[in-house]
Amino acid sequence: MSTDLHHTPESAPATTPPRAAALHEPVIGWFDAHARDLPWRRPDAGAWSVMISEFMLQQTPVVRVLPVHEQWLARWPRPADLAAESPGEAVRAWGRLGYPRRALRLHAAAGAIAQRHGGEVPHDHAELLALPGVGEYTAAAVASFAYGRRHIVLDTNVRRVFARVVTGVAHPPNATTAAERRTAAGLLPADEATAARWAAATMELGALVCTARSPQCGQCPVAALCAWRLAGSPAHEGPPRRGQSYAGTDRQVRGRLLAVLRASPTPVSQSALDSVWHDPVQRARALDTLVEDGLVEPLADGVYRLPV
Repeated sequence: MSTDLHHTPESAPATTPPRAAALHEPVIGWFDAHARDLPWRRPDAGAWSVMISEFMLQQTPVVRVLPVHEQWLARWPRPADLAAESPGEAVRAWGRLGYPRRALRLHAAAGAIAQRHGGEVPHDHAELLALPGVGEYTAAAVASFAYGRRHIVLDTNVRRVFARVVTGVAHPPNATTAAERRTAAGLLPADEATAARWAAATMELGALVCTARSPQCGQCPVAALCAWRLAGSPAHEGPPRRGQSYAGTDRQVRGRLLAVLRASPTPVSQSALDSVWHDPVQRARALDTLVEDGLVEPLADGVYRLPV
């Protein structure tokens, strides 16, 4: 049996610790009153909608994901529909969401779902984790949000809530630690349905109230219990938080190259790609990484296309 605290419901305590129980009701009650009406949360959404949203929401704001999520579901309402298309069409439809390798991973996951699971997104965590492109977080999130299963779901927002409310620090570490997993395990409700609701509620609390830059402590349902607030909201003392610069980076160049390829129904010449960025060395490096990542295919006659 796995001992991974992320995803082993059997490791649950028989009863919920009093400290955790004091947090559950106010946070879930706040969520019931204030949760955003997002399409992947609706009762009729289905697990495929949840899975698409989880891939798209990685490092991408909800406001940018909403229209693309809607377009994908309209075009590919089932995993088999996406699997039947070329991976290049997934990259094309990904548009400007960024981190386009996620499109290839979602396409690969759709293919595996069609082949191994009769076209239905599996509910078992181990089966989800075995899908290409699905990591521990995504497997737990889909199992929890789509099927109401009891799993620890630790995204940046949840980690920040736990760091402040329980640990008393402004921000969590740059990378998830074993201590954070133990904290999350101790807070996870013993009841499966409540645990799934808790996972969604803490994520929403971090996204809307316990934000990174301007936390709205006056609107927080557990402000009176928050260790960070009770300590006087001390400033962050850990390692510098990672920034996400974009302008002038290889990421920006990759995005511009892909934009040309997405816009063209036919292969694109080298000269057309050369026109998008002034630095030939950086441009060539960015194109090389796109090819290495499987996002672009070079053809024998010196032109390029999205993968087929």
